[in-house]
Amino acid sequence: MVASRTGAAVPQMVYAGSLPFLVQEWQLSGVQAGMVQGSFNLCYAASLLLCSLAADRLGPARIFAVANWASAAAFLACALFARSFESGLLLFGLLALTLGGAYTPALMLVARAMPADGRGSAVGWLLAGSSVGYFAAIAALSSLGSLIGYESVWLLLAPVPLASAIAGQAALASRVSLPGTPVQAVTRAGVDGAARTPALLTAGYAAHCWELLGMWAWAPAFLMLTLSESTSLSPVAIGLLAAAALHLSGAAGTIVGGVASDVFGRRTILLVMALAGAFLSFVFGWSGALGPLTLVVVAALYGFATISDSGPLTAAMADAVPAKRLGTALAVRSIFGFGAGAAAPIVFGWVLDITLSRNGAQSWGAGFAVLGLGGAIAAACAAKLPRDRSGPP
Repeated sequence: MVASRTGAAVPQMVYAGSLPFLVQEWQLSGVQAGMVQGSFNLCYAASLLLCSLAADRLGPARIFAVANWASAAAFLACALFARSFESGLLLFGLLALTLGGAYTPALMLVARAMPADGRGSAVGWLLAGSSVGYFAAIAALSSLGSLIGYESVWLLLAPVPLASAIAGQAALASRVSLPGTPVQAVTRAGVDGAARTPALLTAGYAAHCWELLGMWAWAPAFLMLTLSESTSLSPVAIGLLAAAALHLSGAAGTIVGGVASDVFGRRTILLVMALAGAFLSFVFGWSGALGPLTLVVVAALYGFATISDSGPLTAAMADAVPAKRLGTALAVRSIFGFGAGAAAPIVFGWVLDITLSRNGAQSWGAGFAVLGLGGAIAAACAAKLPRDRSGPP
C-alpha cells in the first residue's frame, strides 16, 4: 500500500512542480496559476466525498482499485493534451477526480486493519509514501524540465500511476484481516458527546488543508525563484534541493507525527504541530532575505510541520467514529478540507498580484502569512479536543 500511494502521489504534484515553467509557457497570471491548482483541489475534494460515501456501501477495496486504474489513464491524457490554461484546468481537474478516489479508501483499509494503539503510525507510513512520491515528481521536473521540456517529463512519468495501480492490486490480493481494537476500549467514548470530536477534527482538517495545499502549490516556485537569484547553483540542483526540503522532510514528518500520536496522544501532537506550522507560515515567505542556507532549513522545517498532523487527524477520526461510518465521516471532512484547499492557492495568487508593485519579499511573505491563518485555526480546534486515553494525562 505504501508503494501504491508513492506512485499515486507523483501525478498529484506534477502541476506544482511544473509551475515555474508553465507560468511562462502558458502565460499565466497569479490568479490563473492558482485557479488550475484550486480546480484540482476542488475536484479532488468532490472525488473524496463521493468515493468515501461509496466506500461505506461498496467497500473501500473496490473503489480503491477502480480509481487507481482510472488515474493512470487520466494522467496520460494530461501528459498528451494539457498545453494551455484552459486545457490544464479541464484535464488536471479530471486527474484529481480519479486520484481522490484512491486516497480515502487507502486510509480506510489501513485504519480498519490496525489496532488503535498502532493506527497513527500505520497511517503515518502510508502518508510518508505519498511525500516520497511528491519529491519524485518535483525532482524529475526540476532536474529535467529545463533540459527536455515539461511535456517530455510528463510523458516519462506517465507509467508511474500504472505501476501504482499494479502495486495496489498486489496489496489487495495479499491483505490479511488484523484484529482491530474496538474504539470504545481505548479512546474517548462517552467523553463529551458523539458529534463534538468529529466536528472539531473536521474543522481542524479544513484549516490544515488551507495551509498545506496552499503551501504545496506555491512553495516550490518560491524556493526555486529565490535560490536561483541568491546562489550559483544550477537549476537542476535548485529543483532537487527544493523538492527534498519540502517533501522528504514531509515524509519524516508524517512518520514522526503518526508514531508520536500513538505515544503521546492525538490531541497533544495535533496542537504542537499546528502551532509550529502556523509559526513557520508567518516566517517562511520572509526568510529568503536571510540567505539560502537559512531558507532551505526553514523550508525543511515547514515541510515537516505542515504535514505531520495529517496522520494524527486521520487516526483520531478513526478513533472517534465507528468503522461502518468512517467513510461518511471522511467524506464530510474532505469536502470542507479540500474546499478550503481549493481556495488557498487562488487567494495566495491574488495576494501576489495585488502586491506586485512591492518588492518580492513582501509579496511572498504576505502570501504565506495568509496560509498561516489556517495553522492558527487548526491549533485552536486541537486545543478544544478532549484528552484521549491513549495519551498521557
